[in-house]
Amino acid sequence: MPRDELAAWLRLLLTQGLGRTTARQLLAAFGLPETIWARAPDSWDGVVEPALAKAMAQPPEGFDAALSTHERWLAQDNARHVLTLADPRYPASLLDTADPPLMLFVHGRLEALSHPQRLAVVGSRNPTPQGAQNAEAFAHSLAASGLCIVSGLALGVDGAAHEGALRAGGLTLAVVGTGLDRVYPSRHRDLAHRIVAHGAMLSEYPLGTPPLAQNFPQRNRVIAGLSMGTLVVEAALQSGSLITARLASEQGREVFAIPGSIHSPQSRGCHALIRQGAKLVESAQDVLEELRLADAAPRLDNESPTESPGSEGELLDALGHDPVSLDALLVRTGLPTSALQAQLLELELQGLVARLPGGLLQRVAQG
Repeated sequence: MPRDELAAWLRLLLTQGLGRTTARQLLAAFGLPETIWARAPDSWDGVVEPALAKAMAQPPEGFDAALSTHERWLAQDNARHVLTLADPRYPASLLDTADPPLMLFVHGRLEALSHPQRLAVVGSRNPTPQGAQNAEAFAHSLAASGLCIVSGLALGVDGAAHEGALRAGGLTLAVVGTGLDRVYPSRHRDLAHRIVAHGAMLSEYPLGTPPLAQNFPQRNRVIAGLSMGTLVVEAALQSGSLITARLASEQGREVFAIPGSIHSPQSRGCHALIRQGAKLVESAQDVLEELRLADAAPRLDNESPTESPGSEGELLDALGHDPVSLDALLVRTGLPTSALQAQLLELELQGLVARLPGGLLQRVAQG
């Protein structure tokens, strides 16, 4: 991006008191940012208040240094990009929302933003072990079916969803609430590097933006806006994931929720969504069918057993404490039917079959 163009957009973004709505009104009235800044401040009357027009008359404090920082960041890696509302590469699904970001800072593969089938997978930062396994397994199967998995890089379900997509060799897109020169949480630094290599990191915030609490609900609208639907894996009643689901619903996108134990607080958000009309799903196939993408789904019993949990302990974790269907167990473990059958029979021989819901072992044997 030419320096003058970057400077004009960045000034629009960094000017104190100039929110996204007012900035879009200025763009609608005067055209590109270069045109806005070329006009006399009194010409902005009618679009902005006089006090704001006065503040806009001069570049923000430290603007030259901020501009140089962004120029250096872009020059250091060909996989770094800035997309503006005027850029033809700006995702159409996000552009069509009520509050699209002025600028998108991207590090990674732009294919993740142009992918025609993106699905958000979100949930609790403190999921149960079963919830984390479900997030990874669903994301793995959906990515293997050709979907790009969108999430927020947070601890818990978000991280597990990104990991599942990466394990499937699919695309994943992480929408973050900081500048892209920071990784939050820091323990996801390695994960962020792998996402850049096999997908993309995306932020609407300029470089240097710290992890401010108010940025994350705003980030959620971008996750919802980029996606054709949102899958909530596990969520408490006050979870930010419910914000993402609400925004998705308001934008006319599909909302899916995985049910859980009635005794688990982390399931109550999903159950509330289901009562409000979200689609109850028990397998990745359910999601694909609702999205009319079922023909793209690979057969689960053709997946390689070397890519999935294989130990008896991992299988017991996948079984959990509540009744589970065979289809759900296949999704959770990623095992071929034959391998799952062998492991379940081994558990029966060890006297652990009591943990299995009645009839499941017989169904597997018949399959």
